[in-house]
Amino acid sequence: MKKMSKRAKWITYSSITIVAIVLIFAGIYTFRMYKGLDNMNKKPEDSIFKNNTQVEEVKPPEWTGTERVNILLLGGDSRGLAKNEVPRSDSLMIASVDPVTKKGTLFSILRDTYVNIPDHGKERINAALAYGGPNLAMKTVSDVMGIPIQYYVYVDFKGFIALIDAIGGIDFEVEKDMKYSSKADKHEYDINLKKGMQHLDGKSALQYVRFRHDAMSDFTRTERQREFLKAVAAKMQTTWSIMKLPDILEQVNPFIETNLTVDDMWKLAALGYDTKVGSSVQIPPMDMISEEKAGGAAVIGVKNFDKLKEFVQETFTKDNAPEPPTATDGGTATTTDTGTTSNGTTDKTDSKDSTTKK
Repeated sequence: MKKMSKRAKWITYSSITIVAIVLIFAGIYTFRMYKGLDNMNKKPEDSIFKNNTQVEEVKPPEWTGTERVNILLLGGDSRGLAKNEVPRSDSLMIASVDPVTKKGTLFSILRDTYVNIPDHGKERINAALAYGGPNLAMKTVSDVMGIPIQYYVYVDFKGFIALIDAIGGIDFEVEKDMKYSSKADKHEYDINLKKGMQHLDGKSALQYVRFRHDAMSDFTRTERQREFLKAVAAKMQTTWSIMKLPDILEQVNPFIETNLTVDDMWKLAALGYDTKVGSSVQIPPMDMISEEKAGGAAVIGVKNFDKLKEFVQETFTKDNAPEPPTATDGGTATTTDTGTTSNGTTDKTDSKDSTTKK
């Protein structure tokens, strides 16, 4: 039997060393990922909802991983609140994904929508979080939209800032000048953005998604939030962001709460990486809104809740429709890139007919 040369031995040892280093780093990455994900599911004593009397009363349905999953995204503003006081939700969104078709739909709910909150009667939908925590918020939204909501993710303002900074900011087109100043919060969250392509860091991104001081107020604000969230999702799907996930999780963990388990997060992470977002929709759509008053103040009424539920299902059907054909030799094909606006119509269409002659 021939002895290995010194060069062969060196190559073998070097290869083993490289493999060992890779495995060590992979182990560290996996451990940090697991720890970061696990810390997002707060222990009862660490939750900001711990003193909420209904936090455990309404349990969400389980997700098996094969049917559509719906996640309620809650943005909260805890400024000026007493310790352990739960805020109303400043923003409410639903991220819905079909694991079979890998198609996603994004809904944003107008926070002044006047609905029935279980055990609390008619109120603005954003009050559900303050009355009964995220589980009551999930139950309320589920009843309004006619869909099961399995999970929630709650993020405070500071958590949003930390997330955008952790992923290196977002390059985004600001559609107009935005300016607003308030003494109430000591100017900490004043808004001052210029029109045009901007690189938004955490604070400037928060300014963009919060701005509502124009003619359409919360209507245009929710549309901006959906578009910006799509840009964030796209950046989170990049290889750079995936490699940085442990660091990202470490920075945002103090400001996020969720009922997702680590196993659920792994399943959703794998699903989200391949998911394509389709429609971006306002709830209720403009043609289903009615003007109402509550306690002398204007609120957003819904003309017909059954029709609203039908609209949600129609949106899912549209998003799950087969992709349009692409141009082929000897024929004409039309490609269309569409999204759904707040009133249910398409907001972007780019069609082109191309014919190849033989």
